[in-house]
Amino acid sequence: MGGIFNAINPTADIRNRPPSPAAKSAYVRKDIGDWEKALGVSIRFPPTGHPVNSVKVMRACMVLLDSAPQKLVGFARSAFQAYFTDDRDLSTDAVVEDLFRQAGLDPAWMFAKIGEQGVKDALRRNVDEAMARGAFGSPTMYLDGDDMYFGVDRIPLLRLAMERKAAA
Repeated sequence: MGGIFNAINPTADIRNRPPSPAAKSAYVRKDIGDWEKALGVSIRFPPTGHPVNSVKVMRACMVLLDSAPQKLVGFARSAFQAYFTDDRDLSTDAVVEDLFRQAGLDPAWMFAKIGEQGVKDALRRNVDEAMARGAFGSPTMYLDGDDMYFGVDRIPLLRLAMERKAAA
């Protein structure tokens, strides 16, 4: 997300922008509450210091995609919860190490893997591809390569498009 945001919005400093108008802030709080109820999660937004550098977590996802895909979703959910529920700083090695342990991963092995140039390059390729395809934030999902859906609120639209495709 950080790589995309910085490339698409190079002059924006989202840490120092003026606060949102009161009505929008109230709506965002309500919207987050609705998603909490719908998904059965607790979301603290914004977490302290938001946004933080989550590149190590993203690289870990790239490693798991290739080496242990069965652990990827659990790891990603734990990272989400650590950041958005528990207000833990994903940029710190201690938090990332704890996430590795929770997922049953060897922290020493994972830190070595996420430091490899090939993993760094793979994540960069993913970010570059996403931007080339028109992505400007997260989550961005694609159906059939170019049918883009942005935002968690678009998941029902993506589901409908997938159902139409399956029926055709």
